[in-house]
Amino acid sequence: MQAGFPARLAAILRTVRLPLPQHAWFWIGILALSAGAGLLYDALFQNGIPLVAAVHGFFIGACALLMERGTLLPRLQARLRRLPTFLYVPIAELAYVGMITLGHAAGGVIVWSTGLSPEPFAVAVVPSLRVLVYALAVSALLVFVVRMRDLIGAEVFVNLLVGRYHRPVEEERIFLFVDVVGSTAYAETHGALKTQAFLSAVFATLAEPVRRCQGSTDDFIGDMAMITWPMDRGLQGARCVACVLAIQESLARDAAAWQERFGAVPRIRAALHGGPVVTAEVGVDRHKIAYFGDAVNVTARLEALCRTLDAPVLISGDLLAKLPRLPDGVRARPLGEHAVRGRDQVLAVAALEHAPRPGRAAA
Repeated sequence: MQAGFPARLAAILRTVRLPLPQHAWFWIGILALSAGAGLLYDALFQNGIPLVAAVHGFFIGACALLMERGTLLPRLQARLRRLPTFLYVPIAELAYVGMITLGHAAGGVIVWSTGLSPEPFAVAVVPSLRVLVYALAVSALLVFVVRMRDLIGAEVFVNLLVGRYHRPVEEERIFLFVDVVGSTAYAETHGALKTQAFLSAVFATLAEPVRRCQGSTDDFIGDMAMITWPMDRGLQGARCVACVLAIQESLARDAAAWQERFGAVPRIRAALHGGPVVTAEVGVDRHKIAYFGDAVNVTARLEALCRTLDAPVLISGDLLAKLPRLPDGVRARPLGEHAVRGRDQVLAVAALEHAPRPGRAAA
C-alpha cells in the first residue's frame, strides 16, 4: 500500500507483454478519450443516444489527430507552423474547425447509415455550434497532450505520467549515442542559424528509426542524441543495432535532398553500450528522467573512441556478448581492448559494419 497506485501501475506496465507496438497504445488511448468525450457530451446535454455521441467523438478525434500528425493536409500543417503566433492561433483554429466538421460528417454517415440515429441525414452530418465549441475545447486539450508527449519523448512522457521514477530505480539499459559529424565545421561555413536547422532536420530523421526499433530519444546534447532501451527490449531482435543501421540508411537514401537543401549530407558517429544504471525523476520547476551510472559514462567515452579508431559505429564487447545475434548483413569487427577514462578495467570494442557480399568479395 505504501507504493501507491502510480507505482503499482508502473509495475503492471513493466510486466504486461502486449502484441501491439508500445506507441500504438498511446494513440488508442487518445482515440478512446475522444470517444469518452462524446459520451460526456451526451451526459451533459442529454442527447439520449450515448453510442451516437461516442461515434462522433471518435471520428472527430481521429480527424484532428490525423491533421496534427501531418497525415491530413501535411503542407498546410507545415506552413502553419512557420507562421508567427498571432496568425498561427486563429488560422489553426479554423483548420481544426474544418477537421471537426469532417470528423462529425464521417461519424454522421456511419450512425445514419446503420440506423443508430433517427435524425435526418443533414442533421446527423452537420455539427451544431454547441458541438463545434465543445469539440474545439476537447481537441485543444488532446493536442496539448500530444505536443507535450512530442516535446519530452513518448516513453519519458508515460513514465512521468505514471510516476515510475518518482523514487530512484535500479535497472539495466542500453544506450546509443549518435553524434553528427562535422557540425562545427558546418557552422563555420554556413552560420549558426543554418546549422541549427541542419541539426534539427537530422534529429527529426532519427525519430522514425527510433520509433520503429522501440527506443526512446531521451536527450539532445549539442549535436548529439541519446537514445535508450530497457535491456531486454533493446536486445530482442538486436533492435539497438538495427536502429543505428536504419538511421544510416535513412540519411543515405535522401542524400540528394540533403545536398540540395543544406549543401551537405549528414554523417554520424555512434556508440552502443549497456549496463546497470539508477534511473530517477529529477528537477523541481522542470522535470526530466535522468540516468546515473558507469554505463552512461562508458557510452560517452566509446563515442569519443570512434574518432581515434576511425570507426563510424562502435559497440562494447560487454553489450555484443549479450546480443543473441546481429542483424543480417552486419558484422562486428573486433578492435581489441582499450583503456577508458574513468574506468579501471579496459574495454573490449568492436566496429559494426556491413558484411561484404560474397559476390563483391570475389570480384
